[in-house]
Amino acid sequence: MIKVIIIDDQGMFRFGVRMAIETRHPDLQIVGEAETGAELFALLNNEAPDILLLDIDLPDMSGIDIARRLKQERPEIKILAFSAQNSAETVQAMVDIGIEGFISKRHGGVDIFAEAVRAVVQGDEYFGQDISKIIYRIYVAKKNTAEVTSDLTEQEKRVIELCQTGLPGKLIADSLNISIKTLHNHKSNIFRKLGINSTGEMVNYALKKGIIRVE
Repeated sequence: MIKVIIIDDQGMFRFGVRMAIETRHPDLQIVGEAETGAELFALLNNEAPDILLLDIDLPDMSGIDIARRLKQERPEIKILAFSAQNSAETVQAMVDIGIEGFISKRHGGVDIFAEAVRAVVQGDEYFGQDISKIIYRIYVAKKNTAEVTSDLTEQEKRVIELCQTGLPGKLIADSLNISIKTLHNHKSNIFRKLGINSTGEMVNYALKKGIIRVE
């Protein structure tokens, strides 16, 4: 018997999942429900589920925060996340935390939930088709960023870092012991490599892609 806890702030959704599982999937047992993070952690004081069905959007804390805490405090509990709104940022955060599965509410009926639960408990990962597409897009974006970053020279990265501070071009050139003309040449090369057209775009791109960071 696979012990399951559902955490979702919509009571009708939890009821529907419970009834369908009890009717059609007798090898799964719903041992608890919660609609907030606080309720979940109180419930876990008395229950030891095999897997948690975790909604991302909750009233008191995010599913991301719950997953992060569970992986630290109760790593033996598998996590299958689900959400109606699946941004690349959310998917990336959950994958980085190390959850075992992620499916979409919009593309997953109870039978898909049951299939995913069994796969995860058996030691596999389970990501819905639409989630897998997002993960692939993230992978491609990271690969492209890594290629671009490796193509930037250390001097060019330093130019981006100094431009982020808002210093005038003359001061940036003086800091690097180069002429204004050389600074402009560096920026032109960076624009070409990143496929952008202005200093503002350059800094925003570099911050978003992790090429530079604000301390």
